[in-house]
Amino acid sequence: NGEQGKAFPLTETDRVDQAYRENGFNIYISDQISLNRSLPDIRHANNYNSSLKSFGSHIARADEASCKTKLYAEKLPNTSIIIPFHNEGWSSLLRTVHSVLNRSPPQLIAEVILVDDFSDK
Repeated sequence: NGEQGKAFPLTETDRVDQAYRENGFNIYISDQISLNRSLPDIRHANNYNSSLKSFGSHIARADEASCKTKLYAEKLPNTSIIIPFHNEGWSSLLRTVHSVLNRSPPQLIAEVILVDDFSDK
């Protein structure tokens, strides 16, 4: 192998090790995970911070409503979502974009901007 310019086949272990060195996590496994994967709802059932917070004209205790049941104003401004990356593995970057789009109310997203911070690969 490698003779006459033929590719030298890497073992699966070699590919996993190389991918981990390049990305700092196992991109080989990341590439096997769906871009549209399901995720559990990890919001706390209760806020544990009892400090006072101001919400417009309403002052409420932060623990007055749980994260899962908290009600927000019906009309919120839209926003730009900026995702900077540097030499990021494509599967993890694309999964991030999919998560943002799938889990954010569409009317709140003005745009999603990916900023390549001088990647060299």
